[in-house]
Amino acid sequence: MEDNSAAEPLIKKQGYHDNCEACKIERFKESNTGIPFKLLFFVWVVTLAAALPISSLFPFLYFMTRDFHIAKREEDISYYAGYVGSSFMFGRALTSLLWGMVADKYGRKPIIMIGTIIVVVFNTLFGLSVNYWMAISTRFLLGSLCGILGPMRAYASEICRKEHQALGMSVIGTSWGIGLVIGPAVGGFLAQPAEKYPQIFSRESLFGRFPYFLPCLVISVFALVAFIISCWLPETLHIHCEENIARNSREAPPEDNTYESIQSQEMEVSKLQSTVSQRSLFRNWPLVSAIIVYCIFQLHDMAYSEIFSLWAVSSRKLGGLSFSTSDVGEVLSVTGFGMLLFQLFLYTWIERMLGAILVSRIGAVITIPLLSSYPFIAKLSGPVLLLVLNSASLLKNVLSISITTGLLVIQNRAVAQEQRGAANGISMSAMSLFKAIGPAAGGSLLSWAQGRQHAEFLPATWFL
Repeated sequence: MEDNSAAEPLIKKQGYHDNCEACKIERFKESNTGIPFKLLFFVWVVTLAAALPISSLFPFLYFMTRDFHIAKREEDISYYAGYVGSSFMFGRALTSLLWGMVADKYGRKPIIMIGTIIVVVFNTLFGLSVNYWMAISTRFLLGSLCGILGPMRAYASEICRKEHQALGMSVIGTSWGIGLVIGPAVGGFLAQPAEKYPQIFSRESLFGRFPYFLPCLVISVFALVAFIISCWLPETLHIHCEENIARNSREAPPEDNTYESIQSQEMEVSKLQSTVSQRSLFRNWPLVSAIIVYCIFQLHDMAYSEIFSLWAVSSRKLGGLSFSTSDVGEVLSVTGFGMLLFQLFLYTWIERMLGAILVSRIGAVITIPLLSSYPFIAKLSGPVLLLVLNSASLLKNVLSISITTGLLVIQNRAVAQEQRGAANGISMSAMSLFKAIGPAAGGSLLSWAQGRQHAEFLPATWFL
């Protein structure tokens, strides 16, 4: 009873509105120090639905591009496949800032709901692609019209108290990272079902005529479930947004350290009263520097994801592993399960002990020798190959998700709530541009490297 009576004057003093869902979230954070597990679970599901389509095509993209008969030589297949992989990120790079600005004006929830429906529609159409240009077009539209991730990052930080924001970003990073790994596993196991499971799917059936439709359909159904869940998400943007800045500057008590008010928000509030938010964002060096580093790592990570799957299914004579799509799916399934355990039980503890910046630095340093070992892995075979490859893939993705999560925490702590949608939109636009370069550059490099098998200096995949 004492806690409630103490909280009531604070609510009135802060100017909360009874008909505002965002104010109800703030009230909840004031009166409860616990973790909002239910909302974080919803965030996890929606983020996973947005992440699954991004990389689910990588295990079968090589074969899909081959079946389009656009490449004249086997070595050129990776080149054309890279542009299909890049089209999604190129589309997202063009519109992420716009979606972030819309989310700052109209709310996070509408953008999240629109994005999940876009996944349902255009991911399904991609699975039904009958030629190379239809595949590129549907992937481009999927990327440009699905603006979930930026608003979802802002949403995760806004439903958590300050001491739990690292966990909120970790949930986003975990779901996103698992989606980028489980997606290829789904694509690997379910692509070409008439060939793998002839007792279930005949060659004359829909899945026989469209061999890459089944994994897309499964992901679209999951996205539909995410859309239904998103209907129960409370809005975190105040509907009385014109009063937010004045309220924060006039009425926020200095002794209140439980109300969500990060130090950077207090420093920027005077600027928010007199200038456009985007102008101050570009002058916010902690934010800009975190975005720059984030983009570099995402370029690297996307190129790795593209190259790994194409390299694994390439023939041994080209320096690959001659894996099937199922083999790639198995490796990525093990990796995804390991990433889930790491994020649930280890990352928050490590981040609390070392800090987000140091975690990102350590992960970057360890990645260098790890990737240098892959040409040696290609010389192995049998159980030893599977053991070493699974271990290397798991370690690489654990390091990647640690770097990403740390940088996301830094970005969201660098801005006030009124700017988080736009800030994450800027981050998404820049990151998507770099990620669009990743698959195209990775596929082109792999195609070029596989054509120089007998070069004297760093032949074939040694160069990569």
